[in-house]
Amino acid sequence: MSSTEQHEESSPDRLPFESVFSTVFNGWTFNRRAADGACGPADSDAVRLIWLKNIGRDGVIAEPDAEVDDWRNDAPERLRLRAGDILLSSVISGRPKAALVQEADLPAVAVSSLFVLRPTKSLSPEYARLILAFLRSDTVGDLKAGTSGQQHLRLSSVKALDLPNEDQALSAALADLAAAGQRLGEMAAEAGALAQSVFDRNGSPEEARRRIITTGQLTRLRSVAATQLDDPDFIVRTRYPYPIALRWRNVEAQKSADGQEDTQAKEYAAVLKAAETLLGYSALLTTALAYEAGITCKAIRAFKKKIATGPGGPGFGDWERILQQIPTVEGMSRLPPEHPLHELAVFLADDEAEAACRSLGTKRNSRAHGREDLPAVSAAKLKEAQDGLRFLLDRARFLADLQLLDVTNVVWDPHEQSDTVTFRRLMGDHPVVPTESLCYAGPERIGHILYLADRDHGLHPLSPFLTCEKCKGCAALSLFHADKEEGVLLQTSLDHGHFYPYEGDERALRAVGLR
Repeated sequence: MSSTEQHEESSPDRLPFESVFSTVFNGWTFNRRAADGACGPADSDAVRLIWLKNIGRDGVIAEPDAEVDDWRNDAPERLRLRAGDILLSSVISGRPKAALVQEADLPAVAVSSLFVLRPTKSLSPEYARLILAFLRSDTVGDLKAGTSGQQHLRLSSVKALDLPNEDQALSAALADLAAAGQRLGEMAAEAGALAQSVFDRNGSPEEARRRIITTGQLTRLRSVAATQLDDPDFIVRTRYPYPIALRWRNVEAQKSADGQEDTQAKEYAAVLKAAETLLGYSALLTTALAYEAGITCKAIRAFKKKIATGPGGPGFGDWERILQQIPTVEGMSRLPPEHPLHELAVFLADDEAEAACRSLGTKRNSRAHGREDLPAVSAAKLKEAQDGLRFLLDRARFLADLQLLDVTNVVWDPHEQSDTVTFRRLMGDHPVVPTESLCYAGPERIGHILYLADRDHGLHPLSPFLTCEKCKGCAALSLFHADKEEGVLLQTSLDHGHFYPYEGDERALRAVGLR
């Protein structure tokens, strides 16, 4: 297949190489024995030679070193590097190396073990990061040819590549990952320096021990916190949206209640309630986002009809059907790839997830209709429910990145044309959290309601599908959704199940089709 044919068949998230890079050329091949071109860094027209060894695996070009680097004054002008050029290793051992040329790296010229890729226009930092990640990947590395000892990329193979299109969400994720890696590296270096300093100063072993214990306390606490983040239970309890995190805390509390009568039955009930809250929250999120995007599905329409005209409210099956049907909605393809509905659409989008959901739904319905194991819930049935819940929680980990914000105050700045928003971030298992502030200059004005903040800091209104207020029954801050019982409109808490007659503005329900 020709490179033209390959480009014509590229997927929409790919771009032909020449649409991103106007020029690609081999680095300079020069006569190393010719002494007349060698010079020092302070000489006139001195240009630093950048070799493959000068590029780290992290894509950083080593800082100039007057004593170690090679400098020439006879480098051709046409081969001299510019800020924004990308260097790619033509000789490969393992993964390819790639680096972005910065102003601080100039004047310089790449040598023959490197390709120089010159963009057609200046690349944004986010897009450059995405291109660099692609060039360092196995996709590019697999193009190498030659013996196992000396493998090369061909210039023609590089030019035939399809490059990733701009993807803000992926670029942001890569930036966050790089920042996290840098921070962890700094912490490791700090701990290493502290350990090496034990005997740097005069003093007794007792003084050294006291210094290490005192100074190293923060480092040890960081290590403990990082270790906890490897525990899925800790992540759910501290990073998931409040209703789910609270329900999970209740599961853990029942699990630790050794010595109490009917412990397994109570834990089993807590697991099923947690599963229903996970499905309910995800389905209500889906319904609110779909309404904002102007799309719907049969299950969403059925849910709205239940609230508007039915005698009873939604249940486990309604939540499940909304999540199963949303991937098939025609309008989904019009949404940008970073829209949170895409992640919700894949939550139950495979056979294993559907099986886990169906098993938990059957158990929930059996318990609701009085079909209980006697004399107690069996250990096998409890474990099956626990495994199903854990599996679904793991698939829903994307919810930890979709922040639930309860807006408590909004101040409009007419000069900046932006809102100063005060809010509570309802993530983790406790609703009592400090208030925070942000400036928002989006297309819509912000109200005193519940919002979902996506990874790009866009705000999506959740009201009236989800509302946040103090519960009349227990005075705890809670998330509510519209519900029905014997034809009476109710509001039911997702996090603890308390309910009472609906007290919100029914006009808001009517506006979205819930009345």
